[in-house]
This record gives sequence, structure tokens and C-alpha cells, in this order.
Amino acid sequence: MRRLGSVQQKIPCVFVTEVRDEPSRKRESQHFQVLATEHLNPKALGSDVESAIPTEKLDGTCCYVSIYKGEPYLWARFDRKPNKQADKRFKKFQHSEKGSTEFTWNVEEDFKRVPDSWIPAHGVEHCNEQPRPDGNGHIPGWVPVERYNKQYCWHSSVVNYETGVGLVLRTSPDDEEVLEITAVPLSELLEETLELIGTNVNANPYGLGCKKQPIHLLVPHGSLKIRSAPYVNYQQLFGWFQRCEEGKVEGIVWHCNDGTLIKVIIAAFRKAFATFFLVEAEVYNMLLFFFFSFIVIILV
Repeated sequence: MRRLGSVQQKIPCVFVTEVRDEPSRKRESQHFQVLATEHLNPKALGSDVESAIPTEKLDGTCCYVSIYKGEPYLWARFDRKPNKQADKRFKKFQHSEKGSTEFTWNVEEDFKRVPDSWIPAHGVEHCNEQPRPDGNGHIPGWVPVERYNKQYCWHSSVVNYETGVGLVLRTSPDDEEVLEITAVPLSELLEETLELIGTNVNANPYGLGCKKQPIHLLVPHGSLKIRSAPYVNYQQLFGWFQRCEEGKVEGIVWHCNDGTLIKVIIAAFRKAFATFFLVEAEVYNMLLFFFFSFIVIILV
């Protein structure tokens, strides 16, 4: 079985998205929301998303296994971001009538310092030997999870560099319906990306462990297949997230045959969910009105 694509950069949505001037419900400091339209992303169509392998999108933090100091190491996601002055200029450019097609960055002056061990993610474009920011003004990258680094203590809890293993949640080789937790040699995970999930990651949506006994695990990207994924259509995906037991997930990542990754997350359907529940409430109120009117007629 082929190893599915690793997550090195932001994954595009399967639908064309639109930005709304409404406060984000997920990020307090973000004063806009990104919602999906019903139109398929040309990139998804060009990569033949219909024949791709659908997998569960996990709600954690992205990690990477690669060589550091001659040994297999776990790396944490660390995106290089612009300083305040550059970020202010970039946001002003985004909200202006763009006279030019591209914002001009000076990576040396516009971006915050990063640790000497920082490396850009695979696929990041370079210009004059400097990594170029993506459309969000970030440069995706990684930093190694060093021993005893308090900033990455939960990352450190899932690896043992002395024995060279990581604590991994994956499907059983004997039965794909069964999940197992096992110690896997980091050498077997080289150049893979994984999701760190657990008690102290993203508010622990999976209910793992507790404050006194925290549990954290690595899950290889693409390892949790979705067996009954719907047709790639806005209404069918919305219905799948809403009604199916298998749809109670953060989202779907499609691994296309050309190596492209395409995603959709449940939050992209926020507008549709809001409309659905509003309609349901109106129908419910109407039924109540008819019911009580009927009771009154009988009593009279």
C-alpha cells in the first residue's frame, strides 16, 4: 500500500472559499470568517478529487519526522510570521484595491526571527535563496523537538530518543476496523507527517486522558480511511456531516493520485448549518401552532 501524502503546507479547500467581514468563532483575534461556496475548487477538479482516497482530518497539531543531528527526530510545526509593521502593511494591501498582483516582501526585515534549527517546509518556493511567504503571509516550517524543551513538552511526551521510538495510534495490520496504540521506531516514520492529539492539544476534542493523567499520541496522516465518503458535492457533503455517524469528524482530506492534498472541514458549512437549524425551528414552531389550533377547535 502506498504511503499517502505528507502535510507540509496549508491544504486547499475542495470548494472555492469566500471571506466574510464577521468575527471568527474559532480565533478571537480574527475579525473575518472563511466560508465555503458551493463551487468546486479548480485545483480539486484538476487533481481528479473524485478518484482520490478520502481520509479523516484530525483536530490536533501537525508534526514531522526527519533527521536532526544524525538521528530521527520529531519536529513541531513552526510557521515564520511577519513582524507587526509588515503584518499591518500586508493586511492593508489585502483589503485595498490591489494595483499590483503580488505583495512585495523583504524576508530579512519583514519577518520575526526563528531558531537557528528552523527549516522551511517542503514545497516552499524560494527567491534569491530566501523562502517566499504563502498567500497568508506565512512561511510554513519546522523546528526539532529537543529533549526537555518545556515549550514542546507534550510533543516530547510521545517520543523516546534513547530508544528511538514514538507512541503511535494506527489501524491494526490485522483488522483496519481496529485501532491500536504501539511504539513505532522513528526510523520507520522518516519524512512522514503526523498529527499530535491528546489532553492538552486543541482543547482535547477526542477526550483523551485528564489533567492528572494526560495522554498524547501521534497519528500518521492518511492512516484513518473514510469508507463511506459521499460524492464530492456541497449538498451531499453537508448531509454527510449532518446525518452520518462516520461524518462526526473534523473534516476530510482527499489524497489525490498526483500527490495533491485537498480538504474540507465541517466549519466550512457553518452558513448551511445555521440556515438548516433556522428552517427546522420554523417548521417546529409551525407544527406547534397547528397542533394547538387543532386542540382549541376540538375543545370549542
